[in-house]
Amino acid sequence: MDNFIVSARKYRPVTFDSVVGQQHITGTLKNAIHHNQLAQAFLFCGPRGVGKTTCARILAKTINCENVSDQIEACGTCDSCRSFQQGNSFSIHELDAASNNSVDDIRSLIEQVRIPPQTGKYKIYIIDEVHMLSQAAFNAFLKTLEEPPSYAIFILATTEKHKILPTILSRCQIFDFNRIKVDDMASHLAAIADKESITYEQDGLHIIAQKADGGLRDALSMFDQIVSFSNKNITYQSVIDNLNILDYDYYFKLIDGIAKEEAADALLIFDKVLNNGFDGGHFIGGLSNHLRNLLVAKEPATLKLLEVSDTIKRKYLAQAQALSSGLLLSALNIANQCEINYKSSKNQRLQVELALLKMCHISAAILLSQQGSFTPSTGV
Repeated sequence: MDNFIVSARKYRPVTFDSVVGQQHITGTLKNAIHHNQLAQAFLFCGPRGVGKTTCARILAKTINCENVSDQIEACGTCDSCRSFQQGNSFSIHELDAASNNSVDDIRSLIEQVRIPPQTGKYKIYIIDEVHMLSQAAFNAFLKTLEEPPSYAIFILATTEKHKILPTILSRCQIFDFNRIKVDDMASHLAAIADKESITYEQDGLHIIAQKADGGLRDALSMFDQIVSFSNKNITYQSVIDNLNILDYDYYFKLIDGIAKEEAADALLIFDKVLNNGFDGGHFIGGLSNHLRNLLVAKEPATLKLLEVSDTIKRKYLAQAQALSSGLLLSALNIANQCEINYKSSKNQRLQVELALLKMCHISAAILLSQQGSFTPSTGV
């Protein structure tokens, strides 16, 4: 039986062009290599799982490559590239600051920096989770970072830039990594599914990408989990079942019921959600997001803010056109107030039910106000 390799490792980018969703950073790094304008210290910061360590490794490999291509990519075949890929390079060193954060670890690194590279042009040090270094370690590192030897390059990576000393920040060229867009992640997952002969529904991949909240590594972990769960057939239903996500259909039916002032239907839908094991706070948060998406779908200019698959987008557009902005804004205001009160309430179910009942009476309140016999308050 072959050893299973998780997708996050198997499909980890090895070239700048294969990095997902960070073109502003990979383009800058390629230009710096092309024009030989490399800083002596880089700081890569951003959320987890967006490609900081991956870009650091690609940059280190490309800097020392003996045959850099016209596209400014490492060749992958020279002695330097091969030794790096096999994990026995003498010129590229990785240090995990989470477990090597003492002043002695940094002093040991400083001693190594004094020795010129035996192979390759540069000696490169990748320090991951650099914010975990102790105060003494940071201070010991300062002088070397300010005046490193001409052959030494430091690439620091962190998820928490605010924890790093300003004196360290001022000595680094700082690159801020973005959260990866839902569409970019869904496209990447689709490409992996095609390579692995996995059947999929686009809606299912979009749900995984949304749940990952901008982190590609999280998306790939969920992808592997659902591939196992669904026996290589990723459907919308298998994703929401496995990741314990509330189906969009609940919210579409609920809003239809609210628009028709069918209070009983709204309460029954909420009861069904609770019986399926979902939390009331989770439900009301999802409803707020659904109402926000409907408001976004009402204007062509804001349609790009809707990060859902094409099928779901069409549903949002159809429902948004059938509802007034006044109804949606009032309902969103009520849902938001319910979210604020939910945690402190002793009867949390009643809080949500009361919010739903208020929403079901919005249409009547708007009608009365238009007739001039009623002035709706903010908490309709």
